[in-house]
Amino acid sequence: MKLRPMHASDAAAVLAIQQAAYGPHFHEDWTVLGAKLALYPQGCWVAQAEAQVGAYLFSHPARLGQPLALHGALTLLPADPDCYYLHDLAIHPDWQGRGLGTQLRQCFDTLATQAGQRVRALVAVQNSRAFWERQGFDQATPLSPAAQQALAAYGPDAVALHGQAPSSR
Repeated sequence: MKLRPMHASDAAAVLAIQQAAYGPHFHEDWTVLGAKLALYPQGCWVAQAEAQVGAYLFSHPARLGQPLALHGALTLLPADPDCYYLHDLAIHPDWQGRGLGTQLRQCFDTLATQAGQRVRALVAVQNSRAFWERQGFDQATPLSPAAQQALAAYGPDAVALHGQAPSSR
């Protein structure tokens, strides 16, 4: 199993993983995901074994407390980012239990460091808050009304989280 940069040719695999890993509410089409890949390809990775892709990661520099709305197009990166944002990390159910969550989280930390960002941010969904808290993330408060509105699109259990680089925890 190896991690490698995502390519546009991975679209079908990424969409299949997304459909297997998430409920329909979370399914973003390739127009949305492909725009993230086109804008910030260095933040988009996949896990591959032989010719199969079984997990992926979308991430990019961002502004803390300004989560991107679900299904929202990322068309511009902030000129003055103050955090590194994990938009999506998904593992196909058939690939779970292989340590990919840890590998992809470590990849995310490396990407954040390479982008010069010590603060990490994400929106935990589908009851994943406890996992991210074990990874050193805490609830981000207070949130602006605009951030609360963006967060609401992720569903009632969604929570904005932030954390520090592993070496500064």
